[in-house]
Amino acid sequence: MADAETTYVKAINTALAQAMRADERVIVLGEDVAEGGPYLATEGLSEEFGRRRVLNTPISEGAVCGIAVGAAQAGLRPVVEIMFIDFITLALDQLVNQAAKAHFMSGGQLSVPMVLRTQGGSGGRAGAQHSQSLEAWLTHIPGLKLVMPATAADAAGLLLSAIADPDPVVFVENKSLYFRREPAPETPQPLAIGRSHRVRPGRDVTIVALSRMVGEAMSAAERLAAEGIEAEVFDPRTLVPLDLDPIADSVRRTGRAVVAHEAVRTGGFGAELAAELQASAFDYLDAPIQRVGAPFMPVPLSPTLEDAYRPAAEQIYAAARLAVDWADIDEPVPVSGRALP
Repeated sequence: MADAETTYVKAINTALAQAMRADERVIVLGEDVAEGGPYLATEGLSEEFGRRRVLNTPISEGAVCGIAVGAAQAGLRPVVEIMFIDFITLALDQLVNQAAKAHFMSGGQLSVPMVLRTQGGSGGRAGAQHSQSLEAWLTHIPGLKLVMPATAADAAGLLLSAIADPDPVVFVENKSLYFRREPAPETPQPLAIGRSHRVRPGRDVTIVALSRMVGEAMSAAERLAAEGIEAEVFDPRTLVPLDLDPIADSVRRTGRAVVAHEAVRTGGFGAELAAELQASAFDYLDAPIQRVGAPFMPVPLSPTLEDAYRPAAEQIYAAARLAVDWADIDEPVPVSGRALP
C-alpha cells in the first residue's frame, strides 16, 4: 500500500474519518470537536458526518467521559477527546471506577468499547497545567488499555484498532509530534495493540523509549554509532498490554538497557519497565538498567527552563554510555533523576 507524506495529527484525522465511514456506531465527542479541536485532529468530521455523530460538549471532562461510558454500554463506539492529559484528572472517576470496571463487575455482561484520546508532553511553552505526561497513572488500572504511538503511521493504525477494541482504550498522543511530516499509508490498516516494535537493530545496548523519546533515542543511537556503539531501539507502542518478550530478548543479547520517557522519572513507567527487565534478564546484565526521565518538579513556563527540563537525546546518549562503560568505572556512580553527562 502506497505511503504518502503526512503529519501525525492528520494521520489521526484520517483514521477517525475511516473508522466513522466503516461503522455508523462510531461517534466523536469533546470540547470544540465539531470545529476541529485545538489541534485540528477532528477537522472536517462534522461536515462529513453531521453534528449527531460529532458532538461538542460542555467544558466538563467528567461529564464527557461519563456520557461516553453510557454510550459505549448502549452499543455505540464513542471516541472522546480530552484536550490535555492534565485534565484527565477531572474524568478519573468515570474512567477508573466506571469504564475500567464495568466488564468485570457485570460478570462479562457489559463492555465499554470507548476510546479516550488525549495528548501530553512539554515543549509548547504552555506551563505546568498543560504540559504533563501522566500515562503511568493509567497503567496502574486493570481494565484499561493504554496506547502511546510515536509515529504518524503507528498513530493511524493503532487508533483504528483502539476504536474496534471491546475494552476502553486510553490513546495518548504527544503534541510535539503533531506537525512533524513523515510517511504513512494513505489508507491506514489496523495495527495490533500489544505488539512492540524494534525500530533499530543493535548489539551493544538496548534503548526502550516511549512516544516522543523514540525519535530522541534514534538521534542518540546515531551519535553512539559514530563512536562504534550499536544501540538497539525499541518502541513498546502500547504500555498496557505490554509486549515485553522481544524487549527482554534484546536485553539478554546486549547485556545493557536504558529506558526513556518524557514523564517525571520518579514513579514513571520506566520504573515498571526496568523492574520487568531486571526480572527477565538479570543473569545477562553487565550494568544496572539506566532510566531517563524528567526531574521531579512541575514543567517550567520559561522557555530556557523548559528546554533544560525536557529529557532528550543528550540524556539518552549519556545513559547509554554509562551502561556501556560501566565495567571501566572505578567507583560506584550515584543514581540521579537525570542521566549523568
